[in-house]
Amino acid sequence: MAYTDLREWIVALDRAGELKRIRAEADPILEISEITDRVSKSPAHNGRGPGGPALLFENVKGHPGSQVLINQFGSERRMKMALDCDSLDEIAARIHQFLDVKSPQGLLDKVKMLPMLAEMGKFFPKQVSTGPCKEVIKRDNFSLLDFPVLKCWPQDAGRFITLPCVITRDPRTGKRNVGMYRMQVYDERTTGMHWQRQKVAAEHYRERLRAAAVSAGSLSGVDVMARTGGGSRISDSTQPSGRMEVAVAIGTDPALTFSAIVPAPPDVEEFMIAGFLRQKPVELVKCETVDLEVPANAEIILEGYVQLDELHTEGPFGDHTGFYSLDDLYPVFHVTCVTHRKNPVYATTIVGKPPQEDAWMGKAVERIFKPLMKLTIPELVDVNLPIEGVFHNLMVVSIKKSYPGQARKVMNAIWSLGQAMFTKCVVVVDEDCNVQDLREVVWRVLNNIDPERDIQFTLGPVDSLDHASRLPDFGSKMGIDATRKWPAEGFTRPWPDEVRMSKEVVDQVTRRWREFGIE
Repeated sequence: MAYTDLREWIVALDRAGELKRIRAEADPILEISEITDRVSKSPAHNGRGPGGPALLFENVKGHPGSQVLINQFGSERRMKMALDCDSLDEIAARIHQFLDVKSPQGLLDKVKMLPMLAEMGKFFPKQVSTGPCKEVIKRDNFSLLDFPVLKCWPQDAGRFITLPCVITRDPRTGKRNVGMYRMQVYDERTTGMHWQRQKVAAEHYRERLRAAAVSAGSLSGVDVMARTGGGSRISDSTQPSGRMEVAVAIGTDPALTFSAIVPAPPDVEEFMIAGFLRQKPVELVKCETVDLEVPANAEIILEGYVQLDELHTEGPFGDHTGFYSLDDLYPVFHVTCVTHRKNPVYATTIVGKPPQEDAWMGKAVERIFKPLMKLTIPELVDVNLPIEGVFHNLMVVSIKKSYPGQARKVMNAIWSLGQAMFTKCVVVVDEDCNVQDLREVVWRVLNNIDPERDIQFTLGPVDSLDHASRLPDFGSKMGIDATRKWPAEGFTRPWPDEVRMSKEVVDQVTRRWREFGIE
């Protein structure tokens, strides 16, 4: 069964031997980060592979009675537990099943679809009148500094909320979005809102900028985009005024927290994705001071708004690339109300040099969303986003090659796919290469390419965290075609076979192995 809330998830982790309760005092300023970093990089935990246990700090310095949960997703086993599956490919198979639905041709086909339709009914969120997140409501007497928010790394600009589910609404369609954007705590009632310009919430923000500017008659919508470069800054006094309502949920059930990071199409609500993963609806309640709905079972809810004409320096921040992302101007989130459960558990994470907790979340995204990639790239066999590539620097794909130049077509298709557009380096190999075995990938690539012929470069959008790009958010990307070359691609020499022993000899040696006395 899916977990209703974070507390059920903590109990499950405890029972499975996947949780370490830490009763010694630990400081949220750097110390908890150092402890977690060591644990997340530990080679094995209970004989179950790398990642170390989830950590529940029960004695947080300066915050008596508070608890901090971290590294909850920090292993392959816990990711599978979080999504209630034995294999992440099970979820991929479920996605494929829904994508493969064919129009019913008769009554029998329609009857056969009833169970699937009933299951789809579980995906949609359900609005309820109240919930545990309303146990304590604070409209006036509250401070963000009451929560044990971490300062993660020495050069961080301050404390950052790092595992928030940030909820916004599309002003055109009314659809909600749940994204995960770090929030630097400025003071008792304001934070930064680090939604990078390619994120959905940033587009909601820009839509309101357009509408406000056009309404005021100061700029056209095109002018707004030209002056902001698609971001949030307008370089003169014509910055339009107005507000954008925002709500933030901290400490949700694991499926919903995970859904906030998935690269979903903009028209698909993350609440629905969480319902699909949980196989039961997410319960939502109305906010107290803004017109948004939030998870009823969340530990902490922050309600408020972003002022369209206000920007503030945000960062530096030790990021998942392993480098600090530098300071820049971002919108300011003003908190108007805080609601929370009694004795709320503060859920957080740290990022930095891999592997960290986010590595396992990224690998889950890789497995689960392969069927969606195959909708656009049907020749795709498998995909690997190596952890060391921090998920936007390297993608290795294998394909079933059917025509000349297909590898280059696949590269360009990947660069047109949502968040995959940021991929700095795409490597394409043949279907008989196991992309999950990087030793085999490196061997194949280095043997199969003629660098001048098989490497191509292109320009386009890059991740905002890419410190090496020639310009912020814009730079070059590289594709490597490591497939076998065909005469139709201009390769006229014979392509050699791989060195392999015959099956008969392999089977013979296997049968006689003990005779040779080799352990």
